[in-house]
Amino acid sequence: MHTLVEQATQHWSYLAPLLTIPTDDADYDARVEALDELLDLIGDDESHLLASLASRLGDVIEAYDEERRPLPDVSGVDVLRYLMQEHQISQSELPEIGAQSVVSAILAGRRKLNWRQVCELSERFGIATDTFKEPSPTRRVAG
Repeated sequence: MHTLVEQATQHWSYLAPLLTIPTDDADYDARVEALDELLDLIGDDESHLLASLASRLGDVIEAYDEERRPLPDVSGVDVLRYLMQEHQISQSELPEIGAQSVVSAILAGRRKLNWRQVCELSERFGIATDTFKEPSPTRRVAG
């Protein structure tokens, strides 16, 4: 184990900046750029020597995001509206949901997205199914 600690000590000054949570947006951007470079090197090889470093760096970036850049609580319908606008998609161009009338009912709040629809939309747009999760209702504190 002594050799391992010795090697870590020799290389720590190079690795430490990657493995500490960024203190500002410039640090964050540098870590994102480093992760992109690592992922380019690793490719699809999950057993690559640097895969665990990329995973840990992803955790560091995610921790900063959760602390400094939290996602707003929006509904799955709001996400769907945004995606439709961003990709210039009409209600009739969403076979993942169903007929135009079904899309219209969901957008109007008369129906909710079901799990099958969420999974297919997630696959189509390359986003996590959690993106369509409904926000938690806010609690009222008695006063």
